[in-house]
Order: sequence, then C-alpha cells, then structure tokens
Amino acid sequence: MAISASMVKELRERTSLGMMECKRALQETDGDIDQAIENLRKQSGLKAAKKAGRTAADGVVSVIVSDDGSYGTVIEVNSETDFVARDEGFMAFADKVLAAAHEAKSEDVAAVMTGALGEEREALVQKIGENLSVRRISAISSDGVVGAYKHSNNRIAVLVELKGGDAELARDIAMHVAAVNPQVVSPDQMPQDLVEKEKEIIASQPDMAGKPAEIVEKMVMGRISKFLKEGSLIEQPFVKNPELTVGALAKQAGAEVVSFVRFEVGEGIEVEEADFAAEVAAQVAAAKG
Repeated sequence: MAISASMVKELRERTSLGMMECKRALQETDGDIDQAIENLRKQSGLKAAKKAGRTAADGVVSVIVSDDGSYGTVIEVNSETDFVARDEGFMAFADKVLAAAHEAKSEDVAAVMTGALGEEREALVQKIGENLSVRRISAISSDGVVGAYKHSNNRIAVLVELKGGDAELARDIAMHVAAVNPQVVSPDQMPQDLVEKEKEIIASQPDMAGKPAEIVEKMVMGRISKFLKEGSLIEQPFVKNPELTVGALAKQAGAEVVSFVRFEVGEGIEVEEADFAAEVAAQVAAAKG
C-alpha cells in the first residue's frame, strides 16, 4: 500500500526516529504501524514507543467510593468533542450515570442505561447535536479498603483496593496509578504473552548479535526483570517519595495492594483522522462528474 506522510508522521511521533527510517519500516510492513514499531525495536534497540495519537476520544471519566470504603465505581462517558465534554449538561448526565451504577452495584452498561437515563441520554443528544455514549463501568468490592483518585481534567480516574491501610493511603496509591499507569499489581501478574514478546524483541536487538547463547540469555533475563518492575505497581518508585516503592509504602502502613482499575478517556478507541484536503478534492471531482 502507499505510505502516506501522515503515517510516517505518526510513526516518528511515537518512536522519535528519523523520517527515512520510519518510512522504510512502514514500507517493509505494508503500512502496519504496530508491526513497524516492533521491527524498529528489534533493529534499533528502541526501548518502547508512545501510544498512538489516534486513540483519543473525548468525554469524561468519573469515580465514587461508598462512605464505608468497601465499594467503588468508575465510569467513562464519551462525547464527540472536548467542547461537549466540558458542557455542564453533559457533566451532570455523567454524574447521574455514576450515581445510578454505584447505587445498583452494576457494571452492566445496558442495564444501567434503561429507563429514565436512556431517555435523558436521547434528549441530550438531540439538544447538543452530538452522539453520547456510556462506554464502560467497572467496580471494586472489598472487605478491605477501596480508595479513588480523579485527575482534575476528568480524563483519568482510578480505584485501588487495599488489604489493611486506610482511605488516605489508597487515594495516594490511586494518584500514583493515574500518573504512572502500571500494567499490573505485581510482576507475577504480567501476561505471559507480553513477557514472551518482550523477550523476543530484546533478543533481536543489535547489542545481542554475536554473543554466546548463555550471555544473551542472561542479558535478556536482566532486561525482562527490569521490564517487569517498571510495569508492576508495587515495584515502582512512589511518585510522592521515589525513595520508596509503592509496595514498601503499603507495607509500612501494614497494608497490601490487592487490585486497581484505571480508566483514561478514549484509551483503545481508534478515531479516524479526516484528510480534509482529500475530502474536498473528492467532492470537487464528484461535482465535475
């Protein structure tokens, strides 16, 4: 397929590599950006790549915890534009969805959105002129402590469950999760397919070439150990005190991190970028025809 300038631009933004290197990588993968990133990591020793810029959708996240700290709910409600996401009516609607889901102790979007809330959504769509959707709901119920944190821009919200500790500690750890975005609580929870893919990428990097197999194995395992620590919540340096890991912070308070849920607006949603010049050209051509 033809490699467009926008594809090269996206790959450059995600890898910080040169234009020609990115273009060649895309040509080799027939335009598959994710495969190109994997190949570049193998070839250049690139540690990681930024998330796709096109995976941003607008809207808000919101979170609530019961007064006794035993139950928390987090939601994501999407809009088409950030302008609507800041609208008071939209924010009020999101608050109602959160309250309804929390009261019902339900993670079922369809069930929560039946009846009056569904009708209110339809009326709001007509008033605002944009499609609005409740994308997802998640909850944590615990015999321990549930804490929450929501970033001030309403785009990241987190629930954290502790065994022991208190709500303040849980909130601090939730704030860390919002800032650092760990993948799992502890290294043993990292999905094995991700670990195997990372091993393959590390083993293929240039500084491994020509080394004896046993040396390569040791180097791979060392880097995998670092990869697991960087992606695991309890192994990460706590953002408010990097001298302590999150796990050590919890342990000092007689607590243990059990689980977390992190919602960020638009994560995992592919939003098609319009090529307005191409659209205008197509419309002109159609008009002439």
